[in-house]
Amino acid sequence: MEFALRSDVVKKGVERSAHRSLFKAMGLTDEEINRPLIGIANSANEVVPGHIHLDKIAEAVKAGVRLAGGTPLEFSTIGVCDGIAMGHEGMKYSLASREIIADSIEIMAKAHAFDALVLIPNCDKIIPAMLMAAARINIPAIIISGGPMMAGRYRGQDISLTQMFEGVGAFVAGKITEEDLAEMEEAACPGCGSCSGMFTANSMNCLTEALGMALPGNGTIPAVSAARLRLAKQTGMKVMELIEKDIKPSDIMIPAAFFNALTVDMALGCSTNTVLHVPAVAAEAGVEIKLEGLNVISARTPHLVTLSPAIADPETGLRYHVQDLHEAGGVSAVMAVLHRSGLIDGQTMTVTGKTVGENVAGAEIRRREVIREDEPYHKEGGLAILTGNLAPDGAVVKQSAVEPEAWVFSGPARVFDGEDDAVAALIAKQINKGEVIVIRYEGPKGGPGMREMLTATATVSGMGLGKDIALITDGRFSGATRGAAIGHVSPEAAEGGPIGMIRNGDIIKIDIPNKRLDVELSDEELAQRRAEWKAPEPKVKNGYLARYARTVSSAGKGAVVD
Repeated sequence: MEFALRSDVVKKGVERSAHRSLFKAMGLTDEEINRPLIGIANSANEVVPGHIHLDKIAEAVKAGVRLAGGTPLEFSTIGVCDGIAMGHEGMKYSLASREIIADSIEIMAKAHAFDALVLIPNCDKIIPAMLMAAARINIPAIIISGGPMMAGRYRGQDISLTQMFEGVGAFVAGKITEEDLAEMEEAACPGCGSCSGMFTANSMNCLTEALGMALPGNGTIPAVSAARLRLAKQTGMKVMELIEKDIKPSDIMIPAAFFNALTVDMALGCSTNTVLHVPAVAAEAGVEIKLEGLNVISARTPHLVTLSPAIADPETGLRYHVQDLHEAGGVSAVMAVLHRSGLIDGQTMTVTGKTVGENVAGAEIRRREVIREDEPYHKEGGLAILTGNLAPDGAVVKQSAVEPEAWVFSGPARVFDGEDDAVAALIAKQINKGEVIVIRYEGPKGGPGMREMLTATATVSGMGLGKDIALITDGRFSGATRGAAIGHVSPEAAEGGPIGMIRNGDIIKIDIPNKRLDVELSDEELAQRRAEWKAPEPKVKNGYLARYARTVSSAGKGAVVD
């Protein structure tokens, strides 16, 4: 290539002879050193099932880079499995890991003067972290994920991790035996990949594609498919084109692109965690996303696709998974519907070097029972932001996964200052129908780390109480959560938010159609309780979590670290 490279600062001229000797110490030839240096950020490890195969993805990416005339240089990042971290101290570290991953990529990219980046995530926090890093560093960059897990098969039906967490509640309720649970355990997760439903990982992988930062197919091609390896090779080749054309994340991640991604979010019924991650990525790109704007997008966007944990057909209990969305045409087919309807901007640039409109021009729906263009599941999108005297700064619910009977819910509060006590009460059958479980001091500061509450919500659903018990928290939920579960209540309890003032027996009112979350208390009573409230001692006083708690913002602002 004839033009100057960013990496010239570490390899050009007599004064860089020592630098070249260090490259040669790794076996690189002069020819390799003189080519563009492509940083390959790989989150592979032997802990996370979504990441166990990323070494193969990285090898395919590097092959593509070499085919197109570049020199790939791979480095590692950390990655947490939310499923394994669920229900114990480990979950405090999951969200907090997002900032560490973004920071570590910035360090590696800046320290070694890479010309471009290929970023390889797959699971929950790693994807937004890598997008945040790409926006911050702003050199040519592209994402290639490891792809979704296939659904498991259990007694003739597709199942996923959702059924495993709900199986605990079903066992407690006496609906299944321990032997049944063990049989499900063997079947639910059949191999590598991000868990097979529209949970957080697959939500973010699909939204990365919708944002324009990954090639078409990134969100839905199964992890075990050879097509995933071909996509990885194409990604490695494409990053070289991005260098040549100098297409950077700032050219792609513009306000209209985030609007597109959030519209796709609503059409797909994505995880509530996208409300944390998309604003955090946008902030790194210099774009402000206000929570109240999400309801505007939701109101105009039909809910076209329902995947696990939601039930596609309540009568049969049928669930679709990401593999079904892929067979139906993938994210491109969904975006084509939205583009035809004038709901997304087709002029935004993508890593293909083409616009969104050009990318989706030939996309077709191949399974109309999965992508319901003509008869959407709901007139509104999958997520809703609730406000009221209990959540002045907002709360979020995956309304597409709430039983219609629970869209309006009122009941007395059962208050717990942490998830563990709430789960223990559920398992001991101490929660009554009609009650609203309140789990607080689990926010970004109070947790610290804003734990997911999948164990609690799945236990409720597994016990068959999804229509009869609601749950609100200043923590968050897994993308696998379903039922009347309202998370991200802001301000959080640790900041003196109203959720910290709730007492047992207070009447909580949830009104999803009107986007309200309230407690039946007067302003005067809330003010009196706030005056009496004292901030609790921090749960963690040293180490990374203590530093994180001191600097993290509220969930309403994306839980970003300042």
